[in-house]
Amino acid sequence: MESYKREFIEFMVRAGVLTFGDFVTKSGRRTPFFINTGRYRTGAHLAQLGHFYAQAIRSTLGDDFDVLFGPAYKGIPLVAATALTLQREFGKDVAFCFNRKEAKDHGEGGLLVGHTPRPGDRVVIVEDVTTAGTSIRETVPLLRAAADVTLAGLVVSVDRQERGTGNKSALAEVAETFGMKTFAIVTIDEVVAHLGTTPVDGRLVIDAPLRERIDAYRREYGA
Repeated sequence: MESYKREFIEFMVRAGVLTFGDFVTKSGRRTPFFINTGRYRTGAHLAQLGHFYAQAIRSTLGDDFDVLFGPAYKGIPLVAATALTLQREFGKDVAFCFNRKEAKDHGEGGLLVGHTPRPGDRVVIVEDVTTAGTSIRETVPLLRAAADVTLAGLVVSVDRQERGTGNKSALAEVAETFGMKTFAIVTIDEVVAHLGTTPVDGRLVIDAPLRERIDAYRREYGA
């Protein structure tokens, strides 16, 4: 596993974003782990997030993209932080844009803010997590209505590797539906493998009983 992945996993634990216990997802599934990206709340958190997203994009796509798009609302700070990191750490000054939830009927108007998509732009969508792919199904028509863009990829923070509407994972379904590459900074398998063997601040986050609960959940809902 690449070092940035290990660092990201421990970063999520320390930020209180990745927690373990007894939770219920929006779909009604009882899960032993939960990812609450709303707990990223400081400038340091945002700077580190930009670093990890930029690393994942470069590792997967290289330089084969032109524009970053952040779906409102959580994607807005993510796309700005990632664009900033790409310029500062990698020397790639990439355009970015995001959408409004409601169209603006005065001033410049429209639904998109920032870069105006152009035909041929290779767009990477930057999201927090994707469970059912709902926000992506809303995002793609917006981008395609703006210009004849190429969907270069979708990146999320964690791939829970759970079934979506069928037998495939939500990310795999999105990739198949829209013909684009989908990937995550880390997968839940990588999270479990790291936290089950490597202590964080002197504590083993995933012990044997918790590992059994996670494995049982993955057997029931895993893709």
